[in-house]
Amino acid sequence: MTSSQHVIVTGAAGALGRAVTQHFLNRGATVHALDLSLELLKDALADLSGEPLQLYAVDLTRRDDVARCVSEVLAQGGQIDVLCNIAGGFMMGDAVADTPDDTWDFLFNLNTKTVMYMASAVVPVMRKQGSGKIVNVGALAAREGLAQMGVYIASKSATIRLTESLSAELKPEGINVNCVLPAVIDTPRNRADMPDADFDAWVPPSQLAAVIGFLASEAAVAVHGAAIPVTGRG
Repeated sequence: MTSSQHVIVTGAAGALGRAVTQHFLNRGATVHALDLSLELLKDALADLSGEPLQLYAVDLTRRDDVARCVSEVLAQGGQIDVLCNIAGGFMMGDAVADTPDDTWDFLFNLNTKTVMYMASAVVPVMRKQGSGKIVNVGALAAREGLAQMGVYIASKSATIRLTESLSAELKPEGINVNCVLPAVIDTPRNRADMPDADFDAWVPPSQLAAVIGFLASEAAVAVHGAAIPVTGRG
């Protein structure tokens, strides 16, 4: 990774987004950090601020706002070498038969549309360059259905299928598309929600970021369409 590389990280204000941002900054990349507001980004990344870190407010669930934001990124660097689609969310839900539209829309907008909209804006840039790396975040739970998690699992399963489809479409053009499947990530929110769990068995954000960094590196140039479980000791 050299300082000439430009990396987009969505959901950069979250625990994993911050870790991924730090990972690429440590490797000398210019990181373009995206989240819903500049205030969120400044609070989360305060100790990382300054060059080569650029902050952007964007609603990733709106195609027009994503296109606007990616145009601003290109104005800063003229290229996009890596796209890390970290933005996403989890919600325990009702039984499938009782799921309201707003739960479905929230999870699919956040976990699936964000990936599609970022791809729609970034893939043409990577095609023109003849290279690029895209890393998405699925979920280990998305490998099978579970009670009260149907919509979340469906949205993350869709992310995995989108990863595979994008890979099939783009690998002939020298663009790698892969995803990670984390188990429980060791974040303050998860610790608060599950205070009796064995935190040592969870995946630290920095370790998950390292796997994402590998998939975004030249060491993974032969890896296409992979969905890599990252489970820690859980």
